[in-house]
Amino acid sequence: MEQKKKLIEVALPLEAINAESAREKSIRHGHPSTLHLWWARRPLATARAVIWSSLVDDPSSHPEEFPTEEAQRAERERLFDILTRLVKWENSNDEGVLNEAKAEIMKCTGGNPPALLDPFAGGGAIPLEAQRLGLEAHAHDLNPVAVMINKAMIEIPPKFANRAPMNPEWRAQMGASSAPKGAAGLAEDVRYYGEWMKREAYKRIGHLYPKVQVAPPT
Repeated sequence: MEQKKKLIEVALPLEAINAESAREKSIRHGHPSTLHLWWARRPLATARAVIWSSLVDDPSSHPEEFPTEEAQRAERERLFDILTRLVKWENSNDEGVLNEAKAEIMKCTGGNPPALLDPFAGGGAIPLEAQRLGLEAHAHDLNPVAVMINKAMIEIPPKFANRAPMNPEWRAQMGASSAPKGAAGLAEDVRYYGEWMKREAYKRIGHLYPKVQVAPPT
């Protein structure tokens, strides 16, 4: 079988990928790094770019469609545009951008994209981004902390995707039939019951941790 060259083997918009990867260090709200620190965490933008460009064909692999270098260059620029938008943090959950990227994967894999296995998943960036791109993702690791991180990011949330929260506050306000998209319902329950546990802990053992007044620096 003829092996087609993938985009990653020919060219990438490295400046855009590098800039977004560097910018992730200053992003805290919603980033996996806020779930648990991991000393070798891969930037999500880089992982997303590598996975996508490893599955999408370079235009030079299709001379019947792009017979000239100029035509190949124009098609490559179109793919660069998708990838440049795909790696932006603000577009991480943008359905329009993700669907556009997934369509290219499906086109280049004959509608049958491969599953992805990361045998040393660590902080989970690679399997998380594979899942975001619509792939079947599997993550392994020997470190139990890494296993827990990956369970929390890529195993548990899909089981509760598009489900309404169970907490009574949400149900009283929104109704049981109102289900937010993705894992937002699960996130609402985590926030609600986490706050409930904090209140209960304070009620039961708060007296053991009296508040103190810290003198302002002189």
